[in-house]
Amino acid sequence: MWSPVMAKYNTSSFEGFILVGFSDRPHLELILFVIVLTFYLLTLLGNMTIILLSALDSQLHTPMYFFLANLSFLDMCFTTGSIPQMLYNLWGPDKTISYMGCAIQLYFVLALGGVECVLLAVMAYDRYAAVCKPLHYTIIMHPRLCGQLTSVAWLSGFGNSLIMAPQTLMLPRCGHSRVDHFLCEMPALIGMACVDTMTLEALAFALAIFIILAPLILILISYAYIARAVLGIKSAAGRKKAFNTCSSHLIVVSLFYGTIIYMYLQPANTYSQDQGKFLTLFYTIVTPSVNPLIYTLRNKDIKEALRKVLGKGSAGRIAQLVLIRQII
Repeated sequence: MWSPVMAKYNTSSFEGFILVGFSDRPHLELILFVIVLTFYLLTLLGNMTIILLSALDSQLHTPMYFFLANLSFLDMCFTTGSIPQMLYNLWGPDKTISYMGCAIQLYFVLALGGVECVLLAVMAYDRYAAVCKPLHYTIIMHPRLCGQLTSVAWLSGFGNSLIMAPQTLMLPRCGHSRVDHFLCEMPALIGMACVDTMTLEALAFALAIFIILAPLILILISYAYIARAVLGIKSAAGRKKAFNTCSSHLIVVSLFYGTIIYMYLQPANTYSQDQGKFLTLFYTIVTPSVNPLIYTLRNKDIKEALRKVLGKGSAGRIAQLVLIRQII
């Protein structure tokens, strides 16, 4: 129940928060700083490469790579919204974050996580259309539908965050400002509340059914049809090709959903802060950095596009050297 006393105590939260993070284990902080910075740079480099290749190579102007470029842009936004603050807190003794900074971080972490859930389901439908309806693929996945599906993904994630982020931030905390995490994340902020949070947790679970479980069910249904279609292919080469078009997406789905379900679909009273920190670290820095690696290592089109772009660059440099020599 809200009371004037709680209101008085809760005003202190507007002054900011202290992100405890791993300050209880200072020997880990420098190691984590180097690891997080390395993964962050890899994330930016890998995802930017995919976005540029998808834009520059006409062979990649297909629905699959349109969605993949969206996923890469999403991963860059997700990491940039959380990692710089994490690096700042790991580097020195200052662990503070302003109330506005915490609010913005919470909003974008929730929003972009929701976008990824829906976008992965959209990508699964694209793979279903490619494998199960190959003759009608270009008709089904026309550019207008691709744009609409992508818009639904982005609007769903930001709409969900627009509901949950303010509700989480406005919980009475009775003067508590220490967040036992290195991010302003919903489970950690709910755990700070000094009131019964069952209603908010029920709302979060209900929304999670639509933003997490429903896309996961659609992914599983899509891959059930894909598996049946692949098993019906008589040639081993055909089965291998169909498997290769889907395996990268399946790996990404497994990595992302494995951590998200554990983080957001369990009651707050069973939430382990240490486990939560390391799982958040995993899906915040590891998953976005390995996504480009997974897609490039298992994708001939991306590797071919990279070779063409690098080849053009080398040819251009050689032509410049020849021209300079002629002038001299």
